[in-house]
Amino acid sequence: MFKPTPLNLAPYPFKITQKDSVFFIFDEIRKKHLVLTPEEWVRQHFIKYLVNEKSFPTALLQIEGGLNLNQTKKRSDILVYNQQGEKLMVIECKAPSVAITQATFDQAARYNSVYKAKWLAVTNGIDHYYAQIDHQNGHFLFIEELPEYRLL
Repeated sequence: MFKPTPLNLAPYPFKITQKDSVFFIFDEIRKKHLVLTPEEWVRQHFIKYLVNEKSFPTALLQIEGGLNLNQTKKRSDILVYNQQGEKLMVIECKAPSVAITQATFDQAARYNSVYKAKWLAVTNGIDHYYAQIDHQNGHFLFIEELPEYRLL
């Protein structure tokens, strides 16, 4: 049986299935079953947190979207748009066993150098960090709690 890692997020009901020795989780945004890796466990919890706790519209979430960075194809974990279709937030998810380090922020910042989103979030399901980005002045401000979607 699948033994989930406890996260610093509310528990949510997920559709988890097993085929042979592989577990799958149903992604309600992409409408498909995905291999249940530790990073996917965090990503699915964080999506639920955004939608259920912070009122993020599911239609404005892009999961594992592709981007070109220095002629290399990359994938951002979660990209949030505003009502006008502009990129609002880049979210980088890591497995619970992966510590959030400067390298994690650097990865999210590299993705955001393409997106130019106003917000950046990094989580491993246990620790969550949020920053508001001022691209014009080259500054950022870390905040304790992620605001509700309507306040971003």
